[in-house]
Amino acid sequence: MSSPEPAEAGSRAYGRLTIDTAALVANWRSCGARAPRAECGAVVKANAYGIGIENAVPALAEAGCRTFFTAQLAEAVKARGLDARASIYVLNGLLPGAGDVYAAHDLRPVLGSLDEIREWSAFCAASGWRGGAALHVDTGMARLGLRLEAAEALLAEGSLFEPCLLISHLACADTPAHPLNGRQIAAFHAVRGLFPGVPASLCNSSGLFLPDDLGFDLTRPGIALYGGNPTPDKPNPMAPVVTVEARVIAVRAVQPGESVGYGATWVSRSPARLAIVGVGYADGYLRAGSSSDDYDSALAYAGGRYCPIAGRISMDLTTIDISALPEGTIARGDWIELAGPHLPIDEVARRSGTVCYEILTSLGSRYHRIVPPGGESR
Repeated sequence: MSSPEPAEAGSRAYGRLTIDTAALVANWRSCGARAPRAECGAVVKANAYGIGIENAVPALAEAGCRTFFTAQLAEAVKARGLDARASIYVLNGLLPGAGDVYAAHDLRPVLGSLDEIREWSAFCAASGWRGGAALHVDTGMARLGLRLEAAEALLAEGSLFEPCLLISHLACADTPAHPLNGRQIAAFHAVRGLFPGVPASLCNSSGLFLPDDLGFDLTRPGIALYGGNPTPDKPNPMAPVVTVEARVIAVRAVQPGESVGYGATWVSRSPARLAIVGVGYADGYLRAGSSSDDYDSALAYAGGRYCPIAGRISMDLTTIDISALPEGTIARGDWIELAGPHLPIDEVARRSGTVCYEILTSLGSRYHRIVPPGGESR
């Protein structure tokens, strides 16, 4: 169980989220050890995968992280307020007309189109700004990034700005045998040859666990920092960072033939005892984890046992079948684990038909957030 929260804050909460920043730092160091010749950065987009930029950036900076990646400009501005010295890249690129914001906060857009490159170059020429920007080259994902031939053409014209970092992104690194990995790696080596002397970055979390040495100059772990498994076909080498718990609102008995929840999808086949907890899909505990008479889905961990969800997860409530526990084990006001050391976030996601990224980044604002010693409750 997580450490007790301040009485006043905890008394108002139906759900609590414990964030282990020591585990976050340990995961970052573990990722760094996978590519010891490269600098290890940290992706803190999506509010640091749901744990809070205000928790992640200071902890990682204190541990020695010098480079952060966000997706959006507002996230980068917030990260800059937490670390005045780090290099901070904005993966989604340059917002139109916002060059002065990047300059004011010393942020580095990751440029991936001709329009962005031209606008950034014009802004720098007009303002005299000499802050850096990265170049994103698409090696096979077909989302953001210049195609290789476009980068070659710009170089031939002599009109390409001078990037401070060259990046691309692996599409299938979590599937080591996928043939796209080899094609992307070969393409990135070719791209790197066009920009001698420019630091390069290719590795995401799963890329660090591919057999090839892909560290280059800078790695960009994301989900692995937050406890997600970067090697889905193997045991998770990362420590859990997040524990999600829900408070029991009521314990009740149902008789055979009684249905539970919306749609009456789950009907008790025998006398059962149920714990109703105050967390639902409004809190990011996904409705897809619901169970019915036809299938079992998500689990909870209560009283030292795994207990199934009974019926549909609703907006504010989830019902858990605690019939297997001795009577009196669970009472009103107790806390039940929905994800954490006993229920890895990847397993919670699997049982909801999704990925741990969605679970983590969906965790809502209603949780009482606890950062054990070394951080503040938020």
